[in-house]
Amino acid sequence: MKIFGVILTVIGFGFVGFIATIISSLTRHAEFYVPFVPTITIGVIIIIILAIYGKLKKKVIKTSAIVFASLCIVSVISYESYQAYLKSLEVVSTQDVDLSEYSPYAENTKAVSLNEPASLKIEANLPWLDGSTALYPVYSAFVQAVYPEKEYPLENSEVVSTQTDQAYTRLLDGEVDIVIMPEPSENQKNLAELKGIELSMSPIGREAFVFFVHIDNPIKELSIEQIQGIYSGEITNWSEVGGKNKEIRAFQRPEESGSQSALLSVMNGKPLMEAPSKDIVSAMGGIIKETSNYRNKSNAIGFSFRHFSQEMVQNGKIKNIAVEGVLPTKENIQNDTYPIVAEFYAITAESENPHLESFIDWMQSEQGQKIVDLTGYVPVK
Repeated sequence: MKIFGVILTVIGFGFVGFIATIISSLTRHAEFYVPFVPTITIGVIIIIILAIYGKLKKKVIKTSAIVFASLCIVSVISYESYQAYLKSLEVVSTQDVDLSEYSPYAENTKAVSLNEPASLKIEANLPWLDGSTALYPVYSAFVQAVYPEKEYPLENSEVVSTQTDQAYTRLLDGEVDIVIMPEPSENQKNLAELKGIELSMSPIGREAFVFFVHIDNPIKELSIEQIQGIYSGEITNWSEVGGKNKEIRAFQRPEESGSQSALLSVMNGKPLMEAPSKDIVSAMGGIIKETSNYRNKSNAIGFSFRHFSQEMVQNGKIKNIAVEGVLPTKENIQNDTYPIVAEFYAITAESENPHLESFIDWMQSEQGQKIVDLTGYVPVK
């Protein structure tokens, strides 16, 4: 009878464990649960067999069974708690800004205009432009000054914005002639090298990389070391940096986005706490909206480029924080006192369009730099 009970236990629990393992392998937590389920299945089978033969009455075996069960429970709680913390770093999907408001030549466009004719005019064989969301107002204004007056639909025209990573891919694939974006990440540079493509990067402006919190957060400044601690996962509570006793919800962007690349630069080689990839979306405005709207409000922190967060989104529920005691104002970018400033570039990749050199030279000219300044960024000259 005992042998029959053992066989029934092995077959029954073995089958349940096998099915549970298969199901676990199809989830995002397979790395933990695929080895965990067979382990706990074998343990349960052994404990039941020992109970069938009356061995659980022995103190050593009974203690071992209790320790095994306790370790299983603690393992699951620890893993799920860690996953909950990782999930706190997600960027939630929200709609981005309406870039059509900056379309060149559109009625009531927000794209800035010169008060004089541009010294360069391109009438035919127009270079195709793409780039970062935050920089579309700049190169849209370039187009408005230099290109023929007509409609330039955001979906399909000579000037679009598919966001940093996609724009860079289109550049390497020869779909566009110029992309306007921050410095490419190391992975993006390596991709160009693997494809045997030589990039040409011409600086056309400068911008501050900023960190912002909810307006109700009492934190006014952070050091670079503290920012690194927050985004590496070493600092998890605002009380550790002089704030309230609240867990920090630190938002991120997709891996190859311009702002995420800027964050990696700030980390200066320090490992970044990785957010679940399925929970990150490309909308740059989302990181601002979620920092201002998240239900716990004052525990969120996000990052972006100064002009995008202050002018293009204009969300009054967030505030930029000082880094190393210096606020990211335009003046502090110009006088080099704000510590996190990056150039943005007109990048080409061996395009044969005949107007590239003259167009980029014009972007760096007095008129082009005036557009950079009027748009809200800082000229390189």
